[in-house]
Amino acid sequence: MATSTHTQGRLSGVVKSLGVVFGDIGTSPIYTLGALLSHIPATKESIFGFVSLITWTLILLVFVQYAWLAMSLGKKGEGGTIVLKEILQPLLQSPKHIAIVSFLAFIGISLFIGDGVITPAVSILSAVEGLTFISMFKTLSQTTLMFFASIITIILFVFQKRGTEKVASAFGPIMLIWFLTLGISGFYSMIQAPGILQALNPWYAITFIFEHGFMSFFILSAVILCATGGEALYADMGHLGRQPILRAWYFVFVMLILNYLGQGAFLLQNPTISDKILQQMILSQSSFLYSPFVMLSLMATVIASQALISGVFSIVYQGITTGIIPRLKVDYTSSKLRTQVYVGSINTMLLLAILFMILTFGASSNLTDAYGLAVTGDMTITGTLMAWIFFRRNWKSKMGIAVALTIINFTFFCSCLCKIPNGAYWSLIIALFPLAMILIYTRGQKRLQEAMSPVPLEHFVEQYIPFQEDAPRLKGAALFFIRDIKMIHSYVVKTILENNILYEDNILISVVTRDDPFGVIGFFKGSLAPGIRIFEIHRGYMEVLDIDRILKNASISAQVIFYGIEEITTKNIVWKFYSAIKRLVPTFVQFYKLPPDKVHGVITMVTM
Repeated sequence: MATSTHTQGRLSGVVKSLGVVFGDIGTSPIYTLGALLSHIPATKESIFGFVSLITWTLILLVFVQYAWLAMSLGKKGEGGTIVLKEILQPLLQSPKHIAIVSFLAFIGISLFIGDGVITPAVSILSAVEGLTFISMFKTLSQTTLMFFASIITIILFVFQKRGTEKVASAFGPIMLIWFLTLGISGFYSMIQAPGILQALNPWYAITFIFEHGFMSFFILSAVILCATGGEALYADMGHLGRQPILRAWYFVFVMLILNYLGQGAFLLQNPTISDKILQQMILSQSSFLYSPFVMLSLMATVIASQALISGVFSIVYQGITTGIIPRLKVDYTSSKLRTQVYVGSINTMLLLAILFMILTFGASSNLTDAYGLAVTGDMTITGTLMAWIFFRRNWKSKMGIAVALTIINFTFFCSCLCKIPNGAYWSLIIALFPLAMILIYTRGQKRLQEAMSPVPLEHFVEQYIPFQEDAPRLKGAALFFIRDIKMIHSYVVKTILENNILYEDNILISVVTRDDPFGVIGFFKGSLAPGIRIFEIHRGYMEVLDIDRILKNASISAQVIFYGIEEITTKNIVWKFYSAIKRLVPTFVQFYKLPPDKVHGVITMVTM
């Protein structure tokens, strides 16, 4: 019985991983070979070359880079760009190197968000275009298809605020059916032309590259489409665990390879076909089952888009808690999954950007011509950070492999630069917005801290002790939220020492974000002086924080809660942007949902 339960638990984890992790890479067969054929027509040599390149790209970039190397670098089970940054920075001594790592991580986060715009657009539009092979929809114009894709996108984003917990349980089984469909249809096609199995030999990929010269370099920008979404194996490791994702990947890899081999076999028999290869392969196998297949592909692309949207929310939340992204308004959509969050401003931005991409490019073939730059940039940064970590830990064999993979990733990235005239610049433009916000905010926070002239804790205590001896005290407890317990914010000095507002119990509260993803603990650090204590809250960077509950658990009942508000005056255009960001985002009190009837903001004028 125990063995049966254990097996069911393992299978459940694998199926759930299919719905959460593999939607993006699982829908790549819809458009990858079509993108390749838009550059070089179908011949026996080109088909073998395409399938061989796809196979070995999946092996090297997904199997080796993510499933093996990256997933060996988890931190408390969590993965992703920010985790690599948190692992690497303690291994470095040079402030310059630490700054470089931070900048690379910022770029990686921004590119991931840029990818979050193009992926849903190309996936949903590709699936919708499959309707045109159904007789009753043959006459649909491209404008109508764009309209359908836009409606599906709007519905998907409208439902984000309600959370996906109730329907997420269905994602895994649907994707299981999708992958089985890919594998079975591919295998059936492959047995019609079994010679395609020769394409598993990497020699065909190497020969293709050398025979086509510079064109093969350009072709790599289409080959990489097969691996988009591979980064999700590592990014989602904290949600589902390493083992369930790896087990699911073994299954997914086999189904994908079978399907690409099947598409190759189909092309060998139908070399005049140059677009929508998967759809036409399914149609040729069973016209009766084609309509259900289109519906299944639509569901798969929506699930893939959902997974990526959730990933963007997750990485934004990580950025907020680690202090690199402003405190945007966050809603928690699940009582069970502590990583499931909704960020309304990001949701609106993504929706508008995706609709813009659909309406601007019009067809999935145009979108694939612009797709891949952000993905390959993110993969290159991941490879760089991994190689650096292995170097610092003196893991020479893994470092050598990571360096080789980084070179391969960079080659793909350079290839995708050739797509800039076709619209790939949009992913860079989109990525520039979060990158600029991160750089302005992090630099602004540092500059503001310097301009605030905080008082060292020892000096504050020296001034406080003689002051409190004769000062009248108000009844109850007052809470003062400060960023750094070692440097007392000027608003605390102003409130207590200058405005003579002293309560019976004055508690300085600091929220400390740890390197670990989860865990929350609140504790008193003792008394600084009569009537003043320190209370610290240590939280993981992915943890949802309920400060009010933590205070109640510590038996802290506040009469009033003070927090600082900085009124910034500046002539510097960069700091003006920073000031605008500070005004637009929720305050500390709003972000942590502290009781509004007890809070009191203390304004401090700051010149930057």
